[in-house]
Amino acid sequence: MNLIELSASDLALAAGLVLLLGILISLNGLGLTRSLYVSTARMTVQLLLVGLVLEALFSADHPLWVGLMGVVMLLLAGWEVVARQQRRIRGFAGYLIGVAAMALPAFTLTLVALVVMIEVRPWYTPQYAIPLLGMILGNTMTGIGLGLNSLTRGAAAGRRGIEAQLLLGFDARRASRNLRRDSLHTALVPTINMLTVAGIVSLPGMMTGQILSGTPPLEAVKYQILIMLLIATATGTGAMLAIELGARRLFDERQRLRIDRLTQA
Repeated sequence: MNLIELSASDLALAAGLVLLLGILISLNGLGLTRSLYVSTARMTVQLLLVGLVLEALFSADHPLWVGLMGVVMLLLAGWEVVARQQRRIRGFAGYLIGVAAMALPAFTLTLVALVVMIEVRPWYTPQYAIPLLGMILGNTMTGIGLGLNSLTRGAAAGRRGIEAQLLLGFDARRASRNLRRDSLHTALVPTINMLTVAGIVSLPGMMTGQILSGTPPLEAVKYQILIMLLIATATGTGAMLAIELGARRLFDERQRLRIDRLTQA
């Protein structure tokens, strides 16, 4: 089965459907039409630019450019983690926590998958390395963003309860145990839900794309299972690391809760 290429008119027809949706939204007075159109235009431009960059990377096929692309993806994901928090940790530390918590599991698991599981040669082949890292980073970013947002909001909302436990003699780790547990739960629920409904309620995007491009369904399924297991592992470990680092930042060396280290809501 050969890949069926899409023409500009095919994309224009799909864009027309979004245009129609915007008109319907406007008629209902929701005030979201402009946001819908701007987001659609931004998505289109971003994906076209990514396509051009990937074509250049695939042609170059050099580990330096692949590594540089990975670093850029990581840094941009770090900013997105910060942007998703209503009350984030002040200063560069808040950004660094998200980046460090994403980098360790995402890069490690991507490398292990390329070398040990997929066994692609050379290991930095961009057709495998970039999409794999992108999927793992994107999902890990979501989990870490949710976890840190829950952590900082929970610390601010539950300040009195935490400080009461500190006054009773509990150390910072014990006083923040419930907060850290709830934050990790918030971070992992979307990933667990994704694993639960895969193949029943929804067909994952990567598998659908492979099938549409002519890959045998069972082979596409095996790749999708591998990706989802890697995503679950990276999201879980990344969220645990981010919450641990974030919780430590919320307390000083004298075991005091430092809400002043958070930005205002």
